[in-house]
Amino acid sequence: MAHGVHRPQEDAEFDFVLSMTKGPVLAYFCGTWPKAVEACRAMDAVVGELVREYGTRFTAVRTDMTRCPGPTKRYGVAGAPTVVLIEEGEAVASQAGPMSREEFRAFLDAHL
Repeated sequence: MAHGVHRPQEDAEFDFVLSMTKGPVLAYFCGTWPKAVEACRAMDAVVGELVREYGTRFTAVRTDMTRCPGPTKRYGVAGAPTVVLIEEGEAVASQAGPMSREEFRAFLDAHL
């Protein structure tokens, strides 16, 4: 899989990214309602920076909760933004709510 932030448009695309990725996947779930949009845009910038900083240590997947309801339900995501670190299809860590760059970095360092 190419490295960067993937943006699946449906459940099958999300599952394809997981199946083709070696190593951890950082899925961050976003919503389309006003408060979620603002928080998710802020997370987009942070995730973009962390993808560059951490290189190939993880693959990032920005997941729209409306377009990808299967993964949203599978990983128990109830609100946006929510971050789920997935290894071999299983959630190994998650955190709900917006995170600063430092909080996000601490999350990754604790779980990668």
